[in-house]
Amino acid sequence: MPKLAQTQAILSSPTVGFVNSPRKENWATQFGVILAVTGSAVGLGNFLRFPGQVATYGGGAFMIPYFVAFLLLGIPIAWAEWTIGRYAGVRGFNSAPGIFRCVTGKRGMAYCGSLCVTLTTIIFSYYIFIEGWCLLYAVRYLTGSIGSGSSEYFAALFNQTSGMAGHGTLFQGGLLNPSLLGMFACFAFNFFLIYRGVVKGIEWFCKLALPALLICSFVILFRVLTLGNPTGLPGQSVLDGLNFVWNPAAPGKTILQTLSDPKIWLAGAGQVFFSLSLGFGVICTYASYTRRRDDIALSSLTAAAGNGFCEAVVAVMMVVPATFIFFGPAFLDPAFVKANLGNSFGLGFQTLPNVFAQMPLGNFFGFLFFSLLFLAAVTSSISTLQPGIALLEEGLRLNRKASVTIMGLITLVGACFTAYFTDKLTALDTFDFWVANILIFIMAGVQVFMFGWVLGLKTSMAELERGAAIKIPRFYCFVMKYVSPLYLLVVFVAWAFLSMPDYLAVIRDNKVVQMSIGFMTLVMLFNFFVTAQAVTHWEKEDRLKQDAGLTEGEL
Repeated sequence: MPKLAQTQAILSSPTVGFVNSPRKENWATQFGVILAVTGSAVGLGNFLRFPGQVATYGGGAFMIPYFVAFLLLGIPIAWAEWTIGRYAGVRGFNSAPGIFRCVTGKRGMAYCGSLCVTLTTIIFSYYIFIEGWCLLYAVRYLTGSIGSGSSEYFAALFNQTSGMAGHGTLFQGGLLNPSLLGMFACFAFNFFLIYRGVVKGIEWFCKLALPALLICSFVILFRVLTLGNPTGLPGQSVLDGLNFVWNPAAPGKTILQTLSDPKIWLAGAGQVFFSLSLGFGVICTYASYTRRRDDIALSSLTAAAGNGFCEAVVAVMMVVPATFIFFGPAFLDPAFVKANLGNSFGLGFQTLPNVFAQMPLGNFFGFLFFSLLFLAAVTSSISTLQPGIALLEEGLRLNRKASVTIMGLITLVGACFTAYFTDKLTALDTFDFWVANILIFIMAGVQVFMFGWVLGLKTSMAELERGAAIKIPRFYCFVMKYVSPLYLLVVFVAWAFLSMPDYLAVIRDNKVVQMSIGFMTLVMLFNFFVTAQAVTHWEKEDRLKQDAGLTEGEL
């Protein structure tokens, strides 16, 4: 006992730097962590991106590669992230660099983990801009100032809101531009929540927001499913819309012809990653705040299933049939979607306002829908801040106030950068390209490799099933060690072969793309610096433990 007390006193001394270390937090309840992780996953990817993908890839045809990826990538990698997060969390590490180093025992893996922090920082920098659009549209519907008109009117309104007319457009009238005010309001709200901490901020808000989000979803879904055929035109009833959503053959093609396109498989895997927040480092950071005997197996499965239900059932049945009813099947033709909506946001911010304008009580349902988007966006955006704050707390030994301040300054610069370079949404699309297509695949691959090959299946499965109310099917051991890594590798290589040659030309010719990559590089270098400070602290602590001859169990 004297040896233990002496060593703990040394570890808390100012010379080591642990005197100002933040107090270890844990989730208050098991239900709270499930809601928080579900909230991090349920966001704009569910209610905007997923319906857009369904429309682009011919309706129900998209569901097959999506569900295959959900079973072979989504659930296994979610289990892997929860496992390595809790494994490191009970040993005192909450940041991705600390988690990666703890699991592998390798100094260099801490720097690999810092890429997760870079990834989430960049996500917040552009996600908060879109979140501001959601808030602004909700306010417009609430106040009745949304206006009405043709499809061209709503397209012009979206271009004005997003600043797509040109770089710097939103800043021409000063900081009082409605889009900027919406972004700054969302920014302040997010940092108010994150400053309150894991329990009083994130968990508290998710306990309120997720039930409210589901209520809004079901109200809108009920209204859509009871619309019938308001236009009276053949082939435009709600049943025709549902047939488009669930028919596995794309219009004019057989199932085999549809599924032979490699792009639909890439899109399905990408959607699972984006919507479940896999590879972001968010899940492993959240899992690090669980207790040793918490049920992470059922929690992770519940969170993944909840997210899948929100997008594959609620969101797609709410958005796509409504558009189908008022505009007919031609409007959801894949070629039309790609040519006229441009990206995932077109369906939500250009098409749906047109739908609400023709729907009874359209302003009410428009307000409800964009309020739903706002709540979903906030539950996701606050989750992207915690990995960076955890690194600052561990690396620089800062308290929460200082960590939140530094993270706020970095992401504010990123958000303003995104909001300035808006011509064709260049900065936003560049950030999203690197995050959604490259970084999350790499980091997810690293984490599933740590689960199956570094910790090993025996240790990993014991950690995953500790305190679990369910038994993981044994065949998932084979899936997590061999199938998931191979699936990831094939999808990533296929995507790189199809997409990177064209994108390299874009990098060469577009200065804004180059500046966007430069900003991401600066964020990455800053996180490398903080990680280096963290590694120094951790190694000093390890030497003190070794000198005292203490085992992990004694500490």
